Order: sequence, then structure tokens, then C-alpha cells
Amino acid sequence: FISMHTYGGLPSFLAALAVVSLAGFLALYYAAACCVWVKFAPVNAAAQATVFAALWLLAELMRAIWFTGFPWGAAGYAHSQGPLAGYAPWLGAYAMCAVAAWLAMMLAQLSRTTVLQRAVVVGVLLLPWGYQLSGLSFSAPAGTQSVTLLQGNIPQDEKFQGGTGVPMALRWYGEQIRDARTSLVVAPETAIPLLPQQLPEGYLEAIQQHFATGEQAVLVGIPLGSFKDGYSNSVIGLKPGLVKPYIYAKHHLVPFGEFIPPLFRWFTEMMSIPLGDFNRGSVGQASFEWKGQRLAPNICYEDLFGEEIGANFSDAAKAPTILVNISNIGWFGNSIAIDQHLLISRMRAIEFERPMIRATNTGATVIIDHHGEVTHALERATRGVLVGDVQGRTGITPFAWWVSRFGVWPLWLLGMLVVAIAAAATRMPRKIK
Repeated sequence: FISMHTYGGLPSFLAALAVVSLAGFLALYYAAACCVWVKFAPVNAAAQATVFAALWLLAELMRAIWFTGFPWGAAGYAHSQGPLAGYAPWLGAYAMCAVAAWLAMMLAQLSRTTVLQRAVVVGVLLLPWGYQLSGLSFSAPAGTQSVTLLQGNIPQDEKFQGGTGVPMALRWYGEQIRDARTSLVVAPETAIPLLPQQLPEGYLEAIQQHFATGEQAVLVGIPLGSFKDGYSNSVIGLKPGLVKPYIYAKHHLVPFGEFIPPLFRWFTEMMSIPLGDFNRGSVGQASFEWKGQRLAPNICYEDLFGEEIGANFSDAAKAPTILVNISNIGWFGNSIAIDQHLLISRMRAIEFERPMIRATNTGATVIIDHHGEVTHALERATRGVLVGDVQGRTGITPFAWWVSRFGVWPLWLLGMLVVAIAAAATRMPRKIK
């Protein structure tokens, strides 16, 4: 609502209608899952819970993948803290949705279950605690890097305005990038809000020259491309000895923001948001290597898609040691969206047992360790600089191993197999005693 009405100029009733329509559309996945469950649910309580969990898993996967995918707020993220968090390095967020659904259904049926079934529920609830208390880890320390994370807090309604936000961003980020004293400096998504060819003469060259020698490197968000070749939402990396800048191009684009879905141009034309069709980068782009660390950038809501981040973990020798998210959540104001996005980043850190550093325009600019805990944080909606140390990690979690090879296909197949067995069982003639 905030992005469409406050910054896009869409009338409030239309913005509210769009939000309700999106929520209603996404709810159809879960409504369909419940309808199928009612039709095919077995008699046995544990079997009922298993079928419900499989259907919920399929609904989450459909929401996350179909029609470009929108897994924001998936049920698994509610368990980035608590007893179920121990499942994340094994199963990932989507499968955790199924675990939570299974437990919820079993708990709902406790009054109708046997003592043995109740014991199973309690055992499953306690299992993650045992995992966490055991201290089991799939990763190992790989050195420490000092980082500076920049949060410009450029007002979103001025960010791309030539007379206000653009010179403000160029001046502040330029100064902070050059003044930083840590090994690595990270500036957020579109921190430099102009294409290189649109920048004041010598601006980008001065930054490149600053990092051409010495002991520092920088990752900064900037749009790249041309009218002829198309544009990309990108990160450039600079460090000593680099012949040409490192480039990461965003792969998972935001519908209505970075590309316009078919048949919806009329809707985007009603808003005064600078929209366009960006080029997609590839999945599994190379990491930025610096001082023994392999830093894997992702932009904005790309960290919602663990299966795409997982593509970087197919080769343990080249797997990232640090994950880097650069974002601009300013489109959503100082709202709960900041907290939700932070929770998602924390889940990625737990799944892969990798630290995640986040540089954003308005928040949450933080350092997250490989346990998903926030160790350093800036106050949101303020202009500031966050300085801290981050410990890189090597090693592959079970989730990273299987998702890097098979994607989420094992989850699709498992969910469909359970539902197929339940459907077949309902058609089998029952013996009359």
C-alpha cells in the first residue's frame, strides 16, 4: 500500500484493492490445499496430519515459484527462532512449513489420539532442542573480515530526483566509501542511483582509483547497461589489482518494479514510480573474492529464494563464505516489511550456516552470524555507518548439499507422493468385518 499510494501516487482505494487482491490470490493456494485435504484425509490422526503437511508444503511451493514466485511471509520463517530452527540446516524453510503444519495438526488432534501418538508429537517437538544442544555444526571458521555497511536513508520520494535525492546520495555515499577504514565497504541497492554514463565526470573513476591500491575493497549497488543492450540492477566490486570491476546482476526481478508482467502495463502506467523491464542475471554467479573470503551478493528480495542462493554451493571449494544482501526497502516506509525481510535473511544464514551482512537504504542494516543471530545493527530510518567484524565460514549443510543439486524438486516429489497415496487409499474398497 505504501509503495503504490505514498510513492506511486495511486489513489488509496485502488492501492487498498490491489493489496486485498494480492492477499486473496495468494490465499487460494492454501484454500485449495484445505479443500483437497477434506476430500482425501485418511481416518488415522497421524496420517491426516501427514497429508495436511504435504498439501501445505505444496501450497507453499506453488506460492514461492508459480507466476514468478512470492514466498514472502512463508510459514517457515516464523521458526527462525525456537525449537524448530534446528531443522533449517537440514530441510530449509519450505520443508519447515510442512513440519510446522504436521505438528499443528497433531496438536489439534491430541484429544483424539492415543498415548503413543502423543509421545511421538512430544518427541518431534523435543528433537530440534536436542539437535541445538548437541552443538552439531556443518561449517567451520574461515577467518574474519572487518566491514563497513552504509545506510544513507535517502527519502524514497526524492531518491531518483535530480535536484534533491540524486546529489544527496552521490555526495554522502561518495564521502563514506572513501572515508571508510575497514577491509570491506558495502553500499546498498542503487546507492549510486544513476547509470555510469549519467554520473558527473570523474565520479566513478575517483572511486575506482581509490580502491586500485591499498588494502580495501568495496561492493556498491548501481544500475548498469544502456538503452540498446538493456539495463540491470547490479552490484559492482572494486579491489586492488582488478583489471575490470566485478559485476553481479540481479536474477530474480520484482514484478511491477523491475519488469512488467504481461497484460498489466495499464496498471503500472497509473503510478508515478520509475518502472522498467530489466535484464536478468544468471543463477549461481561467481562470488567476489577478497582476502580469503568469497562474498556472494544478492539484491533486495532475492534472499527469499534459498534454492537460488543454494546454486552457489554445488562446489564446496568455491562456495561462498559470506552472504551479502543489499536492499532498498524504502518503498515500504518504516513498516513491518523491514522486520520481515530481516527475518528472511536470518533464515538464509541458518540454512547455509553462513553470516549475512546487509547494507540497506533505510534498514535493516545488520551483521548476522551463521546461527542467524544479529550481532551488529543500525537503527532503522536513520543515516549511519555500521562497522563490525564478520567471521566467514566454510563447509556445506545438508540443505545446501541437496538444494544445490536438485533444487526443490525433492520437496515437490515428496509432497505429491504423499497426496497421491492418500488419494489412492480413499478409492480402495474397505473390508467389511
